[in-house]
Amino acid sequence: MPTPEAGRDPGGRAVRFPVVDPATGEAFDEAPDQQPGELDDVLARAERAWHGWRADPAARTAALRASADAVETAGDDLARLLTREQGKPLAESYAEVARTAARLRYFADLAPRTRRIDDGRPVHSEVRWRPLGPVAAIVPWNFPLQLAAAKFAPALAAGNTMVLKPSPFTPLATRMLGSVLATVLPEDVLTVVTGREPLGARLASHPGIRHVTFTGSVPTGRAVAGAAAASLARVTLELGGNDAAVLLDDVDVDRIADRLFWAAFRNCGQVCMAVKRVYVPTGLHAEVVEALAERAKSVTVGPGLDPGTRLGPLNNLPQLSRVERVTEHALADGARVATGGHRLDGPGYFFAPTILTDVPPGSPVVTEEQFGPVLPVLPYRSLDEAVDAANGTGFGLGGSVWGTDLDRAEAVADRLECGTAWINHHAELSLGQPFAGVKDSGVGVAGGPWGLYGNLRPFVVHRPQEA
Repeated sequence: MPTPEAGRDPGGRAVRFPVVDPATGEAFDEAPDQQPGELDDVLARAERAWHGWRADPAARTAALRASADAVETAGDDLARLLTREQGKPLAESYAEVARTAARLRYFADLAPRTRRIDDGRPVHSEVRWRPLGPVAAIVPWNFPLQLAAAKFAPALAAGNTMVLKPSPFTPLATRMLGSVLATVLPEDVLTVVTGREPLGARLASHPGIRHVTFTGSVPTGRAVAGAAAASLARVTLELGGNDAAVLLDDVDVDRIADRLFWAAFRNCGQVCMAVKRVYVPTGLHAEVVEALAERAKSVTVGPGLDPGTRLGPLNNLPQLSRVERVTEHALADGARVATGGHRLDGPGYFFAPTILTDVPPGSPVVTEEQFGPVLPVLPYRSLDEAVDAANGTGFGLGGSVWGTDLDRAEAVADRLECGTAWINHHAELSLGQPFAGVKDSGVGVAGGPWGLYGNLRPFVVHRPQEA
């Protein structure tokens, strides 16, 4: 699969942009800065490739299985490059590569089912499924490979072709992934384009695109939806979360503290469905704060390529600045730092793992998505108060309830306004389940068969029954 190169400056040189290593804050490579006008040719080739790709389901299955094998073979190179540009510990990059291959393998063996409609009439009616055509994916920087595969695996399995645009903060591992898949996929079935804005805006609004799938912020998601509306393209939007964890009064703090900590701090808190607020009964509040602060103080923070690192840097300077800003705002509002609360000395985008207490409920670190290693722990007096607070933001991606009585915990989880609720764990998804948010957390469904059907349209055939 060729990855088109960038446009040229007035001197005829290819336009490129720097890619920064977040562990150092310094650029270590460059990526092509492709221009919006180049998308016309990219989409024309994706349209031509679609006609052959859609016609042979068996060949698609074989190609996607081979794609999974190719990703695993290239796993070492992909993981190291991913850590270099994203910042996460190398073990987490290996896990992301493995998840990428697993998604390809899962969707390779998933096929839409034809359904017969029997309504008593002397007509044989059958619902079949057809692919949409060329589709687009715009992927953020926190899980660039895994989220790319979550979009292109079902799209390709359904018989579509795809143009994939990674974040300009993390373009390199995605370009490498595209090159790896080029060895097993037909030409132009999957095309990776890289560049700064307005490339993404033009891709979302391009008349050759039939479906736009996007993961990112709420404001950008609204812009993507507006751009796609111009050509009446379908949209699937996953727009982040502000997940609440509600601890019940029978919770065993020592037993759940590690799980709760990593549900909030994995990937330096840069996970859409991470725990971002913790609600604790007043009588357990001090114990929970102490347990989480102890873990935050002891975790090894450093460059992702260092073998002992458990928590890497934030991915980029704007995100580091945002985490600093919401933390300072909380402290100005009267919050107290149990541990952390500051940027770490030295190069790179490192912020100390932070536990906040005494946070006013209206502070931005509670009401917004901080997307970093900062966790407010808030006390509650009654369970109704906790549930109301958990549901009291514009987000609704996930949530969790933690306690010993599982039936009671499940009853509380059922009251959460979110797409997925967990009990005594958080942010764990199987490949076969739907993933969707409510309220500002998104539109449409990804994952499992729902993700496959989201890339298809129904086609109904009626014929008279034989005499």
